Amino acid sequence: MLSTHSLSHSFGKKRVLDRLDAQFPVGLTLLTGPSGAGKSTLLRLLATADRPDGGEVHWQGERIDRTPRPYRAIVGYAPQAVELPETLTGREFGAHVAALKGLEARAADSQFAQILERMRLLPDIDRRIQGWSGGMRRRLITAQALLGEPQAIFLDEPTAELDAESAAITHELLIERASQAVVVMTTHLAKDLLVHAAQVLRIEGGAATPVEPATA
Repeated sequence: MLSTHSLSHSFGKKRVLDRLDAQFPVGLTLLTGPSGAGKSTLLRLLATADRPDGGEVHWQGERIDRTPRPYRAIVGYAPQAVELPETLTGREFGAHVAALKGLEARAADSQFAQILERMRLLPDIDRRIQGWSGGMRRRLITAQALLGEPQAIFLDEPTAELDAESAAITHELLIERASQAVVVMTTHLAKDLLVHAAQVLRIEGGAATPVEPATA
């Protein structure tokens, strides 16, 4: 179980999250809400990409700021905007991520290839990323988040720039992973995933409010 307690974060004088309390069980949690409401900010805080101004994030009852390294070892994070290493191949990028996660190199290479095969990227695994299209890059960002079978996965618009077929493949992988992990994501295709969601949270006014899937 992942949870937040009085989580707050500001940008300058603007308070984006205001003493936000929420729980994220194993399964798929969809974040909805207006643009600029703090959905991406919440994902960054959950993934420890940013530090909150106040409040706490707990994993299995323990504050993650007290044991950040063990927590980060079980986290997968796919931000919406990221600069990929253009000169690396897909395989080399996977090896780099595996090293950061402390994974065994050979096993990680095999697993990454399997993920890329599912995402229809395997034929390009040894091509430099600089030659990949926007949709391919988006799928690669999601793929690296799944490497190592993390127990907590955070994704910000993982189907942006994807065609319908690629989006469906991505959803299938995330739904499978959500059977064993906490998966929290934003997506413009939320309606396609409502039937699979453990919960839907609307982020607005600095708070997180559970909503019925029919009204999401």
